[in-house]
Amino acid sequence: MLNGFEDFTHITLFRLGASAVTVGGVGASLLLLFLFMAGAWLIGTTLKRVRMRTQPGNAALYISEKVLSYGLVVVGLIAGLSTLGIDLTSLAVFAGGLGIGLGLGLQGIIKEFVSGLTLVFDRAVQIGDYVEMHDGTRGIVQEIGPRATRVRNNDNVYLLIPNSKLIENTMINWTRRGETRRIHVPFQVAIGADKEKVRECVLAAARDVPFTLPDTDQHRTQVWLVGYGDSALKFELIVWPTLEAVKRPKAMNAAYTWAIDDALRGAGIEIPYPQRDIRVRAFFGAEGDDALEALNMRPAVHAPPTAPAPSVNDAADDLLRPDPEPEPENPTAAPVEPRRT
Repeated sequence: MLNGFEDFTHITLFRLGASAVTVGGVGASLLLLFLFMAGAWLIGTTLKRVRMRTQPGNAALYISEKVLSYGLVVVGLIAGLSTLGIDLTSLAVFAGGLGIGLGLGLQGIIKEFVSGLTLVFDRAVQIGDYVEMHDGTRGIVQEIGPRATRVRNNDNVYLLIPNSKLIENTMINWTRRGETRRIHVPFQVAIGADKEKVRECVLAAARDVPFTLPDTDQHRTQVWLVGYGDSALKFELIVWPTLEAVKRPKAMNAAYTWAIDDALRGAGIEIPYPQRDIRVRAFFGAEGDDALEALNMRPAVHAPPTAPAPSVNDAADDLLRPDPEPEPENPTAAPVEPRRT
């Protein structure tokens, strides 16, 4: 039986130059390739679990994961061809022609693969960074794959962005090096409003927002008068929020806008509306109460103001909730318990 099996493995399937490709060589090369691919998957999965346990977005572990995974697959291919009995030097001309064909037919895939390696080694974008593309696409980087980068936006929608787009186009990395950013929140008040009163009430409202950082020599909450509009003074609230708030720009801007509106209304500061006011200074030579007396009019008696209902800032509450955990690559896999410290 053994002699029959050996005879079967030595059956020549075809010849490639001076090399004979046998049944045993094909089986051995496929087995070797499978072992290398299984090793690449096992090492990649192990490093990913370690990376998620230690620190999400650990750059050194992420680079090691990708290099070892891709490297083992390439080594497995080369070892499989060698085990097949093919002299790799005899394939130089064939490989050159194949490379030209791949460059023409698969240039898009190769371009994205090289761009992905560039992103991994350049480390301009890392796992966990909040990025914004030139077209307004924003989200947290979840994974840099061989073809595309997986990004999750604040609506929990996953986007696949081609790797080359992150390299060739302008990209804003809002959380580079783990530092916060200064935010500008525009608002307007009616012309004639007390600027100092506006400044004081808006600063107090901004500092009461729970994710506003305390003032330091470098980071200070400010109110700027930046211009004039139709019956309006244009202001900007300059504020330094926490890094987690920077990752949710729409909710953050809505929370500050809500707080500013509450502060202005509470201080009795008028917000401009598209309207025209006609001011009559005198009526038949009389002004003020005398003019009202001439018209048989009396000032209206208003009921005493009631206490306003407490304001609920939904956007601020949304910013206080924790970020969702990254979606696992294998949805059926058991969740990884976080390390207790």
